Amino acid sequence: MINWSVIIGIAKTHLLTKMKSTVTAALGVTFGIGAYITMAGFMTGLNNLLDGLTLNRTPHIRLYNEIEPSKKQPVSLYADFENTFNVINSIKPKESQKKIHNALPILQYLKTDDAVKGATPQLQTQIFYLSGSIELGGMLIGADIMEEARLSNIKDYIVKGSPEALRNNANGILLGAGLADKMTLTVGDRIQVSTVSGDIFPLKIVGIYQSGLAEIDNAQSYVNLKTAQRILGQPENYITDIHIKLFDIELAPTMAKRLERQFDIKAIDIKEANAQFETGSNIRNLITYAVSITLLIVAGFGIYNILNMLIYEKMKDIAILKATGFSGNDVALIFISQAVIIGFMGGILGLLVGFGLSALIDNTPFETEALPTIKTYPINYSPLYYIIGIVFALLSTFIAGYLPANKAKNIDPVKIIRGT
Repeated sequence: MINWSVIIGIAKTHLLTKMKSTVTAALGVTFGIGAYITMAGFMTGLNNLLDGLTLNRTPHIRLYNEIEPSKKQPVSLYADFENTFNVINSIKPKESQKKIHNALPILQYLKTDDAVKGATPQLQTQIFYLSGSIELGGMLIGADIMEEARLSNIKDYIVKGSPEALRNNANGILLGAGLADKMTLTVGDRIQVSTVSGDIFPLKIVGIYQSGLAEIDNAQSYVNLKTAQRILGQPENYITDIHIKLFDIELAPTMAKRLERQFDIKAIDIKEANAQFETGSNIRNLITYAVSITLLIVAGFGIYNILNMLIYEKMKDIAILKATGFSGNDVALIFISQAVIIGFMGGILGLLVGFGLSALIDNTPFETEALPTIKTYPINYSPLYYIIGIVFALLSTFIAGYLPANKAKNIDPVKIIRGT
């Protein structure tokens, strides 16, 4: 029967009498785990920030009418050419309305779906922004701004003003930051917008919107949905887009296909709309995991080398233990216990070092005009990294201790004592 109190007592004595080696081994674990937690937290935090810039402002499913050529050309309707191969050149897109047919009933249907977190109507139209002699082309989006703020992170990108200010002003506009800079306008100023047909409407700037993407900030602005309908001279049921947010983003592809068939409308899901971006995101995550695993493996080899040397320093102690009646398994358990104690102490310190370095990075100023709402470097404090860190510390030190300890239990004490 194993006497654990004696084994742990001897292990502690060995560790305390060789304090320099013990501290060196523990520090190897500490800095390995600390570096892993810091690197994993910083890189995944940065990835999440980059993903959020695009994905958070993109609806999970977008419904709209797409301009495309007619699938059935007149020649295919002619009976004499029914079973022939027809080649048609210079096909022009068919004239189709941008308005979604039965948009309001579709919205009501979506809001009753348990998988749908929310659905917001939009009216998107090309306009010209006029300020003095300056005329810039861009996109005007009419939306239910409060519902947009609830379902997306648009509020995080409003650097001046608020969604409430737009909601409360029927003639207000949330102007893109790039447009505001080019026209030297700010909150409280007035700007005119001109439709493609030449109608001009004055609007008051109630907020400045800066997404961090120049192509958006230099062209896109928001108004209330009813304001956009009034500018275009359209009724309240004139809606060009419906943006859908789901509780589970993984349902987006299948649900988009179902809605497309059900309502005979173009439906594009977030994965299809951001396919190239998602590929880049997956590559960044792969690099993050590769670097993190490499750090852990390097730390593991360092731990093994240190513990291996520690056991060789204890050869005479091993001989004395075996000579006094300890079995080979007892000797192995003593050195494995030492390794696990070093792993536990070093792992706990590693968690504290990782958390401290992460907090230091998290409080380091990071200011850029492209991301006005980001003030410090992003850090991901996921508990998973801390769990992986302590588990690896214990597992790696156990393995690092087991391999040399397995050799130690087979040592002949007579040869060690004789010095042969």
